[in-house]
Amino acid sequence: MSSVNTAIQLITREQAASSASGIAAAASTCSPALARGPWDYDLAEALAGVPAYGPGASVADPAPASTPRQGQLPEEYKRASEAELDVRIRAAKATLGDRAVVLGHFYQRDEVVEYADFVGDSFQLANAALTRPDAEAIIFCGVHFMAETADILSRPDQAVILPNLAAGCSMADMADIDSVTECWEQLEELFGTEPDADGRVPVIPVTYMNSSAALKGFCGEHGGIVCTSSNAATVLEWAFERGQRVLFFPDQHLGRNTAKAMGVPLEQMPMWNPRKDLGGNDEQALQDSRVILWHGFCSVHKRFNVGQIEKARAEFPGVQVIVHPECPMEVVDAADSAGSTDFIRKAIAAATEPTTFAIGTEINLVNRLAAENPQHTIFCLDPVICPCSTMYRIHPGYLAWVLEALVRGEVVNRITVEDAVAAPARVALERMLAARP
Repeated sequence: MSSVNTAIQLITREQAASSASGIAAAASTCSPALARGPWDYDLAEALAGVPAYGPGASVADPAPASTPRQGQLPEEYKRASEAELDVRIRAAKATLGDRAVVLGHFYQRDEVVEYADFVGDSFQLANAALTRPDAEAIIFCGVHFMAETADILSRPDQAVILPNLAAGCSMADMADIDSVTECWEQLEELFGTEPDADGRVPVIPVTYMNSSAALKGFCGEHGGIVCTSSNAATVLEWAFERGQRVLFFPDQHLGRNTAKAMGVPLEQMPMWNPRKDLGGNDEQALQDSRVILWHGFCSVHKRFNVGQIEKARAEFPGVQVIVHPECPMEVVDAADSAGSTDFIRKAIAAATEPTTFAIGTEINLVNRLAAENPQHTIFCLDPVICPCSTMYRIHPGYLAWVLEALVRGEVVNRITVEDAVAAPARVALERMLAARP
């Protein structure tokens, strides 16, 4: 099975040919710009003076002015063929040996994942790096908040490197420290700070792993905690034991789907819009709340809809539909099951007979699962190839560049979290690790 990148290149050529012939192409992508090198986007942003997430699922999401930008990749890496980059990456890795570890996220393109020493989700990878104590450099082929978490958990003498600084996360950017602090101050004014008769404080902040280090630090300082898509229910139980209600950010869908499955009524889950006073709510709605949901979402998982599920069921009777809990509630409700990336992988591995699976998550992972499990029929619910915009900013050319710089004794694109933020963020992460079902 060809990689997502190979499919994008082929589809883009077919679309160009069909445009000339007037015959529609058989498959489609969400943008022909996906076929270009990410360095073209780096240059375009530099010339425009405005950051952007790039083509893909987040192309329409506005990037904050503070979004990191990537300087120009040296020309030799832009011009290098796949074969040349392969030789250079493998040679650099061989030279560095145990001094460097490469981490590859599940959503990363195959052309990068093939060089990873570990493949997993963000928290799995941050922990995987801890198993390589001799590593002087941790090259995180993921996005910015993931590299921050790795820096928080790693030793001070280890350098965490993000191959392309423009690999951010639009969902993580939807909740920033200033807007969350303002929200918190409004809630304190409304609820006060005193605990009830059972010792529960008015609000416990819970941040999804897909958030900035600053927000993890905020949770650490305010009695809160971090969650992943795997342990969100356990974390909410922990929070409800200590608080009357939860402020959940940045992903509304994970918060809503998890709380709903735990029996929290929808009317007790108001949405907080940071652009409006009291988040766009009246005081009574907030007083009656159990979970206050931040107005954030994942643009990859927002693409999935019930119509896609209905189409899959019509075309493949008996299909098993599994979606990620970052999908909208109606999609989760229509699916056979919903769970984290690890849940999806294990569900497929547990199928003893050939099965058809329709998966609602990022296309690179779905494509890889299909290649790894040829006994099953596995396809993405979204028929349009539209990868995570920011994961796609990582390309073998950037990996070769950072690795060869390390060989020369240079550290480029280092991600560091200052101690004032890292210390409370570590507290919030440790609370998560200590929480048990």
